[in-house]
Amino acid sequence: MSSLATYTRIGLEPNADTIRQQFAATHGWENQYRLIIQLGKLLPALPAEWQTEEHRLKGCESQAWLKGEVGEDGSWHFACDSDARIVRGLIVIVLAALNHQPAAAIQSFDMEDYFTELGLEKHLSPSRGNGLRAIVLAIREQAV
Repeated sequence: MSSLATYTRIGLEPNADTIRQQFAATHGWENQYRLIIQLGKLLPALPAEWQTEEHRLKGCESQAWLKGEVGEDGSWHFACDSDARIVRGLIVIVLAALNHQPAAAIQSFDMEDYFTELGLEKHLSPSRGNGLRAIVLAIREQAV
């Protein structure tokens, strides 16, 4: 297993189904917003040596970094971090769906449907929505 795969499996890492269940059980946007903040606390801090311009995500209002690598089994492993609490939570939501997956699964996962199901699009500001899509795009650009 690669170093990044090991790094990103630290702690309890939710998957897309777990995220869906958590959002379904949480009523009201204020509670969902708190859930997003709590999810962000699951994200391990990115080591300083990975917080470089090379790994910086473009299209995010906040500072955010993404490092990815493909494992020997063909699965992609990503580490991502941000200086904003809400963005950290949104990163967990994206990684729950795409992390530790082969490129084909990453490319074919219907992120728009996933975000709609969670109710994110109707509650996030346009800049947050654009940042969320920038994270997904950056992951998909790496996982080819």
